[in-house]
Amino acid sequence: MAVMRIGHINIRVLDMGAARHHYENVLGLLPQAEDAAGNVYLKGWDEWDKYSVILSPSDHAGMNYVAYKVQHDADLDLIKGRIEALGREAEMVAAGALPFCGRALRFNMPSGHLMYLYAEKEFVGKSVGVTNPEPWPDGLKGAGAHWLDHCLLMCELDPEKGVNKVAENEAFFREVLEFRLTEQLMVGPGLVVQAAAFMTCTSTPHDIAFVGGPQMGFHHASFYLDEWSDVLKAADVMGKNKVKIDVTPQRHGITRGATIYFFDPSGNRNETFGGLGYLAHPDMPVITWTEEEIGSAIFYHTGELKESFTTVYTEGI
Repeated sequence: MAVMRIGHINIRVLDMGAARHHYENVLGLLPQAEDAAGNVYLKGWDEWDKYSVILSPSDHAGMNYVAYKVQHDADLDLIKGRIEALGREAEMVAAGALPFCGRALRFNMPSGHLMYLYAEKEFVGKSVGVTNPEPWPDGLKGAGAHWLDHCLLMCELDPEKGVNKVAENEAFFREVLEFRLTEQLMVGPGLVVQAAAFMTCTSTPHDIAFVGGPQMGFHHASFYLDEWSDVLKAADVMGKNKVKIDVTPQRHGITRGATIYFFDPSGNRNETFGGLGYLAHPDMPVITWTEEEIGSAIFYHTGELKESFTTVYTEGI
């Protein structure tokens, strides 16, 4: 059984025209399709499946769901059985229920966030092709994001009430979906409360992350860039387009990535994430950050945690 990678994320937007300008001209994603309901499908130039982002018109911002791709169609049946063995619900939906995809498995994470798994999606290919490809295509717009890299989800955390959906999600992803924990933030007396978990199903530092907060929600979707200079250029593009920036170019302690946090016109947080950070091989020991170093863990240069990072986010379902 293998969950291979993140497949796509479905984001709700308030103004489709403004959202399309942001995702196409600021991030540089490429439009692929639009359906009768007004949903817009986009991909990065370095991605080969039909889309990695769905923008859905709505009267409230947030995330509808996130979907990951498994290696084999039979993996869906295996995972469905594992979920149901825990007494949790999982539903197999027919091909086409996820647009341009084969059949898919639908379920909720312990945190309440909706997730799909699928094995098949329409193939369109990279913008540079696969025969004698150039390093990048001509005509890229904005930041020229390569691909959807990961998402971070806010999970309810209230130690006084014995609620820790970060830890529940971490255990579920590790035991049921075979993700690996790469880094964690431990807080509280004795450092026994897992307040953040970064998990991978590939060899990157994280393919999904969970951070504790007062209620569940959607923190950000992240888009990959090559290196620090590309992150700086992305900041220039955001300045030109008057994008609301949450955190100007920084380095993470966790994952070591170079980052900018910013908001789309609907208030959904995005990230441009530059550089690999490190290779998260299966035998890599888990990296633990402690409460007194939380500032450096998130924003290594300043060593200070910006309040909005954990208090400002949109709905997660």
